[in-house]
Amino acid sequence: MPDAPTRRRRSGGRAANTARRGGVQIQQMSWRLPRNTDAPTEPLGPEGVEALHQGAMRILEEIGIEFLNEEALALFRDAGCKVAGTNVKMGRDWVMEMIARAPSSFEIAARNPARNITLGDGHILFGNVSSPPNYYDLELGRKVSGTREQCANLLRLTQYFNCIHFAGGYPVEPVDIHAGVRHLDVLYDKLTLTDKVMHAYSLGRERVEDVMEMVRIANGLTEEEFRCKPYMYTNINSTSPLKHDIPMIDGCLRLVRRGQAVVVSPFTLAGAMAPVTMAGAVALSLAEALSAIALFQFVRPGAPCMIGTFTSNVDMKSGAPAFGTPEYMRATQMTGQMARYYGLPMRASGVCAANVPDGQAMWETSNSLWSAVQSGANMVYHAAGWLEGGLIASPEKFIMDCEVLQMIQRYFEPAITATDPDSIAVETIAEVGPNGHFFGVQHTQDRYEEAFYSPFLSDWRNFEAWDLAGGVWTAERAHLMFKEIIANFEAPPMEAGRREELRDFVARRKAEGGAPTDF
Repeated sequence: MPDAPTRRRRSGGRAANTARRGGVQIQQMSWRLPRNTDAPTEPLGPEGVEALHQGAMRILEEIGIEFLNEEALALFRDAGCKVAGTNVKMGRDWVMEMIARAPSSFEIAARNPARNITLGDGHILFGNVSSPPNYYDLELGRKVSGTREQCANLLRLTQYFNCIHFAGGYPVEPVDIHAGVRHLDVLYDKLTLTDKVMHAYSLGRERVEDVMEMVRIANGLTEEEFRCKPYMYTNINSTSPLKHDIPMIDGCLRLVRRGQAVVVSPFTLAGAMAPVTMAGAVALSLAEALSAIALFQFVRPGAPCMIGTFTSNVDMKSGAPAFGTPEYMRATQMTGQMARYYGLPMRASGVCAANVPDGQAMWETSNSLWSAVQSGANMVYHAAGWLEGGLIASPEKFIMDCEVLQMIQRYFEPAITATDPDSIAVETIAEVGPNGHFFGVQHTQDRYEEAFYSPFLSDWRNFEAWDLAGGVWTAERAHLMFKEIIANFEAPPMEAGRREELRDFVARRKAEGGAPTDF
């Protein structure tokens, strides 16, 4: 990419004029819940699957997992597990009995019923970046702490793009809002700017209970209706190695008891928080995830749960996390095999270690996204907008990622692999013969508009045409689109009474002090 002064100079020239003359035209794919119709990549043979299973079971039986949450420890005692202090050892027969209770797929209802999603059953669904503390865009040209306005703009992108199926956590942490009330303001923004499936951070009683109540209000539900099926989910990480903390387990137990969904995604970095071997890292991740899912199934049999993978490696030269690596891809595929072994839907991620929306960012993210496809993952977290190992959220990267997500969705469209007589087109081949071409025949004319994937961001012109139009690089085009989308964004409708009730709830909880910030 050209240096920053050249980039800004071009953006203020022809590129800016193009935007003023009529704006960026974005023709995106319609909303759909894509199904992964490919056979999964399975790097392990049957003996490898059995070896990983045995390794995870030995960890649970012989080493145990530390649960710092007192309620969880009491529940494990009731279940007959061996509890010594905070260490819990659990027999494999009990673990497998509990895991067998979990559904292999489940639906989560959105505020807009047209945005309901199914996790499992062959679907692969994508969510926005979640939780970076920092923000970067081309106009700023530097990394800054996140704000509520930046968070809201990324939520607008979450709503706008049809290839984003659910809203994750805060797409950037708005550090200009006090941590004690941050969840109230961001959830109000999220519920009013989007109508997609909601997420709650499991950070103790107040935050989880507040978010559940706000989702209930926004959906216009009674308490009984809210409890009867999932309307939201949480995603938790274990504290690797071998530990689950107090607030995350507390939040999950509260959600599970009210019928909401839980995703357990250990964050294991081989060479740092897990063994340097990928098999050892995956075995540790499995043990940590299964221990929590077993607990939740003991509390509420059939509770909607997913197993997550966030296993990668560190750079052994610097200790920094690396993402989109060959090891990351294989670990994701291996976890996919084990998720199928346990009958659980799986979460993966779209991640990279790049610091700006450049080539490295896209090849590492593409590696991670395609490993999610290959693994049979059902939920892909952080699928759009992630930079610097999760420390930066970028709107340009968000839009660039959405182009890749649309390509993945198109890849699974049945029309591409259709083999009916009209698709094989023998008569049309005969009509054209050896000396003609297919541009003008009726078969092509009837199909040309939808025959192939049509990008909204990629520029397929030759160099001369591209250069004549201003020579705008991909990230610059994404920045222009971002500005256009935000300028013309229309929030989805919400009944005035529900909006007012949400406002009143937020005001009351702020007056009560919000949530504690001592952990």
